[in-house]
Amino acid sequence: MFGDMMGMMSKLKEAQKKVEETKERLNTVLIDETSSDNKLKVTITANRTIKSISIDDELLKDKEMLEDYLILTLNKAIENATNVNETEIAAVAKEGMPNITGMDMFK
Repeated sequence: MFGDMMGMMSKLKEAQKKVEETKERLNTVLIDETSSDNKLKVTITANRTIKSISIDDELLKDKEMLEDYLILTLNKAIENATNVNETEIAAVAKEGMPNITGMDMFK
């Protein structure tokens, strides 16, 4: 039994290390989101850090329109980045979890 516990602890530490490595890697995964008319483009990492924003000159003439574009496009980018992030982290965590009866949390 003690050997099993040591094995599980080792697997958990390995899984934790892989999760941390995945989080670091997600800093380099870029997600581009563009408004439907291509007047605004946002690039964000899978860890939800904004890397760039490109704004068409036409949007600079209308503050309210620009604000609306930013809100919609940034929210879509954040949603997509969150989906990528959660999927990647869950996959790594599931892979590294020891097989404990009744503990199928990642189905």
